[in-house]
Amino acid sequence: MTEHEDGRETSGDATEAVVIARHGGSEVLNLASVEPREPGPGEVAVEVAFAGVNFIDTYQRSGLYPTPLPFTPGMEGSGRVSALGRGVSDLAVGQRVAWRSLGGSYAERLVIAADSAVAVPDEVDDSTAAALLFQGMTAHYLATSTYPVDQGDVVVVHAAAGGVGLLLTQLVKIRGGVVVGTVSTPGKAELARAAGADHVVDYADLVPRVKEITDGVGAAAVFDGVGRDTFDQSLEALRPRGTLALFGVSSGPVPPVDPMRLNAGSFFLTRPTMVHYVTTRDEMVARANDLFGWLASGRLHVTIGGVYPLDDARRAHEALESRSSSGKLLLDVAARSGS
Repeated sequence: MTEHEDGRETSGDATEAVVIARHGGSEVLNLASVEPREPGPGEVAVEVAFAGVNFIDTYQRSGLYPTPLPFTPGMEGSGRVSALGRGVSDLAVGQRVAWRSLGGSYAERLVIAADSAVAVPDEVDDSTAAALLFQGMTAHYLATSTYPVDQGDVVVVHAAAGGVGLLLTQLVKIRGGVVVGTVSTPGKAELARAAGADHVVDYADLVPRVKEITDGVGAAAVFDGVGRDTFDQSLEALRPRGTLALFGVSSGPVPPVDPMRLNAGSFFLTRPTMVHYVTTRDEMVARANDLFGWLASGRLHVTIGGVYPLDDARRAHEALESRSSSGKLLLDVAARSGS
């Protein structure tokens, strides 16, 4: 144990993590040896099993979302508790947990706030837990809170074969909605249909197909994680008083929007973010329990589209940014390329 001048305590045993020293492309993702710290009051240390790969990781890496340097990316993961800080009583060493919205998960070891960890049920394996929590909670708040989907509502799910898209499609169906999913390839169309999408369309055909499906009325809501390339169509596809939830910008940021454009249908435009929909531990646990419950009952399925070794995070980011991947991408923290 080593105590530093700033009061930090570190174990003295080096561990490995992906470190970003400058903003840029995937080339700035580098595996490095770091000195892990010990958990403080109210914290736990976890040995990371899997880390989820999300678009927010690429936004932080590129500098689109400015992040102080250097840093280790990764907003979610799963693993086992290895040490407890003072005052932690509801978790135990060896317990399997998952977390979301916490930076630094591309690492062998991570210290997190204990109240940010969710216990993983025995029937859920580590890879599924890491694949579900962040994107699953995103899908959950979109379909239950941002626009609470009602029976018979026709909604558009952009990138329906992506990690959020596949989960969101299933949650809309659980709530009784009708899903129009956009995809870019026949293979992705099959994945979207398997997840329950009622109509699968090419991006270019979205507006006429929605008008056809709704007898000219339009969609009750559009869940848009693509951004720049789809924003105009998303607005045009809405019914009067419809909701456009712009929850991501995988194709790039949307240019500034004149609010008068919403006058065309008294539309609602929102930019939802996890931090405003998971504001308390009780809310986090409730959403997680819903997801784990649907998973256990067979009503929800997680599609893992690729698993990469920790030292191959670059390839995972490239696959995600190319929009060629389907389902959830993970890093196997114990694995190394070539081994």
